[in-house]
Amino acid sequence: MMSCAAVVGLPSLLTLKNASLSSDYSSNSGGGGGGGGGGDEDPTHLAKLTVPGYKWRLVIAYDGTRFSGWQYQQSPPTIQCIVEKALTRITKLERKELHLVGASRTDTGVHAWGQVAHFVTPFNYDSLESVHAALNGLLPSDIRIREISPAVPEFHARFSAESKIYHYKIYNDTFMDPFQRQYAYHSLYKLNTIVMREAAKHFIGKHDFSAFVNVSRNDRSPNPTKNIFRFDLVEMGPLLQLEVEGSGFLYRQVRNMVALLLQIGREAVPPAIVPKILATQDRKELAKFALSAPPHGLCLVAIKYNKEHLQLPTDCPETSFGRHHSIRKCKLPLY
Repeated sequence: MMSCAAVVGLPSLLTLKNASLSSDYSSNSGGGGGGGGGGDEDPTHLAKLTVPGYKWRLVIAYDGTRFSGWQYQQSPPTIQCIVEKALTRITKLERKELHLVGASRTDTGVHAWGQVAHFVTPFNYDSLESVHAALNGLLPSDIRIREISPAVPEFHARFSAESKIYHYKIYNDTFMDPFQRQYAYHSLYKLNTIVMREAAKHFIGKHDFSAFVNVSRNDRSPNPTKNIFRFDLVEMGPLLQLEVEGSGFLYRQVRNMVALLLQIGREAVPPAIVPKILATQDRKELAKFALSAPPHGLCLVAIKYNKEHLQLPTDCPETSFGRHHSIRKCKLPLY
């Protein structure tokens, strides 16, 4: 296990397999789409991390309703922008020094329970609990840091990821549950879940998803081939939850797949349409049958990583999952 102190001053140990930290900064500087509602960048060369420092991993949850996605821009506000502002206040570092990188560029209105990011500091911490509490104290209530931990130099929020899991919720009833309105798409059409499951199976495996990607000037992924490991439909009364796990996703790929499944569930088109559209590799072909599903039903639930890159370095503080308050002494009078 690598010492946390070994990170500082040894750039040669900080070789990343896919991209430099400086290139992460530049790629996170613009506006853009979001994973699942957005795209993943594919690294094409080896580069060295030239900025020595201690690396920290964040697990972030947020309600994306009022934000313009993850990727940095000051106006309208994004998740990355707000998290960076909180980090700069706590660390006293400039944005360029933090090099905050998110795993998935979630789109406007998309939610997350398991977004992951990393940042660096030139100094170590004795404890992460106070940093964790301070971050959540500065962040608005619709953004929360669930976990903060030290990370080995090899860890990269985006390029160490092996798969991502997204959920899309559909409320299928004659009226919308007011408590679900910001987190589920309302379908007034009675959906046939049997044919939806049948159709979802066609997405599983390695395919060219060119027909399911929206064009974006910020999409830097040249490879449209992605591997879908599973695509399940879970029924919870009127609430339907589509769960998809894949090696990566193109810009709005998940929302486009969901949109077609909705049309199939309405029995407007048969399940066999899925492989036919995939084979065309043409986005215009999908547009004949479906438009993208709205963003508010989509949530980035979890990201699975290379286990070696999740090992904790030595000589660093323990992972913080937050702390409970406790009453040391009861101050209420006894009766």
